[in-house]
Amino acid sequence: MLLPWEYGVRNLARRPVRTALTLVALATVVMLVFVVVGFIRGLERSLAISGDEDVVLVYSVNSEENIENSSIAARTPSLLAASLDGTMKRFGVNHVSPELYLGTRVATESGPGGLGLVRGVETSAPLVRRSVQLVEGTWPADGEVMVGRLVATKLGREPSELELGRQLEFEGRKWTISGRFASGGSAYESEIWCPLGDFQTATKRQDLSLVAIRLQPGRSPAEVQLFCKERLDLELRAIRETDYYASLQQHYKPVRVLAWFVVVLVSGAGVFAGLNMMYGSVAGRIREIATLQAIGYRRFAILLSVVQEGVLLAAAGSLLSGAFALLLLNGMAVRFTMGAFTLRIDSVAILIGCGVGILLGVLGSLVVVVPKSPTRMQPHRPLRIRSTWPVPNLPTRCPSGKLVKRQPMARN
Repeated sequence: MLLPWEYGVRNLARRPVRTALTLVALATVVMLVFVVVGFIRGLERSLAISGDEDVVLVYSVNSEENIENSSIAARTPSLLAASLDGTMKRFGVNHVSPELYLGTRVATESGPGGLGLVRGVETSAPLVRRSVQLVEGTWPADGEVMVGRLVATKLGREPSELELGRQLEFEGRKWTISGRFASGGSAYESEIWCPLGDFQTATKRQDLSLVAIRLQPGRSPAEVQLFCKERLDLELRAIRETDYYASLQQHYKPVRVLAWFVVVLVSGAGVFAGLNMMYGSVAGRIREIATLQAIGYRRFAILLSVVQEGVLLAAAGSLLSGAFALLLLNGMAVRFTMGAFTLRIDSVAILIGCGVGILLGVLGSLVVVVPKSPTRMQPHRPLRIRSTWPVPNLPTRCPSGKLVKRQPMARN
């Protein structure tokens, strides 16, 4: 026989303080899970949408997978445009973007900033990077830059310090902000773009970091790779942009593993917290549980009722944390080594967070030990009461077996 469903609900309402403390503890644990899962989902999405299937990156073969360390000859773009037939070309303009990419210290007018990512580009860059959209201001001229939507987060400064007309300082020069761009949440949003010639002059470099080429739809990058193999003097390698960012995802795999390990640790701490709360709840109801066992309810029925209370608390805490995560965490910008990206609380994150919360409620309740029912008392023999005061006029049995009337005691 099982306990009624309303019994567990009434028990939660009977102890509002304990219920509120348990709810806050579970909601806090689930919120931490949402933060870590949102971080992982945001990082994966930022890397996934940064690549384009039709874009091929050409950079130095000696730089491994770090474009910042790449150095190729300045004549490489013209050689590629003249040698390749599959390059996208429209109105006589080849969709080839020579770029100089560098991480450097960037200061604002309010004070020193952080490490920024600066990309020197030409006017052909938007033809190749089609996800980049100018949302405010104008394309930068000499001595000007345009900043991505998440540059303020990357530099650790307030967004008001990067408004149009404000100045930035890097590589020993001051640059005026002329525009702001967005790229749908990709890694470009944490970069600063400036004219390639100006940037080369400021850094005293004449080489390039890479060349981005947009191929015609359906064309394979094999032609570009063949060019790189034949021109051994240039020491080049070619890779699809999607494959490049996929390799970055593998590069950040230890970070994701560590993040999931944090989720496990937080969940384990939540199990112990829930166990403590549920054990205290059971310990304070020993008489009530004993009464339920005395009237016929088994330990399984009582344990199922305790699990019901834990699941109700966990579900309420998970829903509360999910609502706060969607309102406060979703879209929050965070800094990282690759730049900056936004936390992503999507359906997968909600499912994982709520699933962990329900699991905490179940595990925290299952390990609660319901006391055993008391053993049945064996019937005892009636107690024989002996009185030290003799009862007068009661017959007694003598050794011979005859009944003899007891003589009354003499009274003084």
